[in-house]
Amino acid sequence: MDDQQERLIAQGLRDGKSEAWQALYDAYAERVWRSVARLLGAHAADVADVVQETMLAAARSARAFDPARGSLWAWLSGIAHNHAVLHLRKQAQRQRLVESAALRAGGNGQPIDVLEEAELVERVRAALANLLADHALVLTARYLDGESVSSIALRERTTEVAIRSRLARARQAFRIALGDFTGLDAPSAEKLSPGGRG
Repeated sequence: MDDQQERLIAQGLRDGKSEAWQALYDAYAERVWRSVARLLGAHAADVADVVQETMLAAARSARAFDPARGSLWAWLSGIAHNHAVLHLRKQAQRQRLVESAALRAGGNGQPIDVLEEAELVERVRAALANLLADHALVLTARYLDGESVSSIALRERTTEVAIRSRLARARQAFRIALGDFTGLDAPSAEKLSPGGRG
């Protein structure tokens, strides 16, 4: 989406025009879905709930959107990130209750390797969810979506140097967050990425 289209949509959102909402949805709904799905996993009902909450929250705060502070995608992805984090916190609380009940019942009935893999996936998701939205956004764009640094810089209206710097800070924050969840040093993002260094 070019700057002119984004300005028109932003103005339409501030004015409460329904065609602006349709344009926003058409332009970003799929990206919001993928972004939320990365944090929540492949549970379509959970993803749908969070995407819906994201769009409702965007509708409530649209008049406050300021294009000078960032792109529509940055604004919308920040809202999505926050709602995904809230969902994960609620889900974690429910999971602790289930695990506690299972321990009291005397076992779980699943092979240990399946549990360990599922636990690692959840720790990675939790670590991503606990990052600043900006850090999670740049990491997922680069390492999960496979976007180039130049593409991210163009979309974020900044320089490649700034994106590389942001990626470095984000990778460090991710290592710390994942280490907090695992008690171990996390692998570097470069090792996790099929494309190598960002």
